Amino acid sequence: MPETSGTPGRTPETHVIDFRAAEQLLNARDPRGAVKLLDPVIAAHPENTAARLLRARAFFASAQLRPAELEFTIVLEREPDNAFAHFALARTYERQGRRDQAKRHFRLAAALDPNPQYLKAAQFDS
Repeated sequence: MPETSGTPGRTPETHVIDFRAAEQLLNARDPRGAVKLLDPVIAAHPENTAARLLRARAFFASAQLRPAELEFTIVLEREPDNAFAHFALARTYERQGRRDQAKRHFRLAAALDPNPQYLKAAQFDS
């Protein structure tokens, strides 16, 4: 089979397998392992928002806050109405001590989705 994915030795099918395996690793509390699987997927498919969101979650779970912030920001540039991405970016800012930025994204998440968790976070005091 000819190579078409842009990553040597990888095919679109193996990227799907790697994405699913990365989900499992993240669920099994191995976020660094998930990031390693997702790096070549995103290198081959930089437009894949789902892979970027999963990698952002993995970065966050492994306390790599700057890379998490970058990935959540990229997701929001492509999907500005993604309430979860706003909420997760807000949590990232919160862990960095950037309360004003966190508050803004908590409120955006709550405005986009009345999820009780988002609503509660949007109302924290400065």
